[in-house]
Amino acid sequence: MDILYTAEALATGGGRDGHVRTSDGLLDTDVRIPKEMGGAGGAPNPELLFAAGYAACFHGALQAVARAQKVAIDGSSVGSRVGIGSNGQGGFGLAVELEVNIPEVSHEVAQQLADAAHQVCPYSNATRGNIDVTVTVVDD
Repeated sequence: MDILYTAEALATGGGRDGHVRTSDGLLDTDVRIPKEMGGAGGAPNPELLFAAGYAACFHGALQAVARAQKVAIDGSSVGSRVGIGSNGQGGFGLAVELEVNIPEVSHEVAQQLADAAHQVCPYSNATRGNIDVTVTVVDD
């Protein structure tokens, strides 16, 4: 693979109850275990950061696919939910739900674009076969 960009981050402190900072300083924040998992909450957690990254990445892939197919997707959005839970083997696993909304495009065309984006999105390619990812097209 020909690497075009490398993101670099360092986690310190207590891991999920610690601090993360990127080498460029653009992200510099405490992280906390969410209240739902017995933590203090009140700060981002790894799943929240992953959800934001996946939503942004998938939306970029969706826009690229739409441009290539000459389909206008003004006002489109991608929402993501990242769930964490026991994998039944003493560890934890993730599950992702992506919601794609493309106003003023038929459901069929929106689904085709979402399916194509799921094939090119780097996050989708990284998670494929490793965690459950559900992509749903929602209408206004």
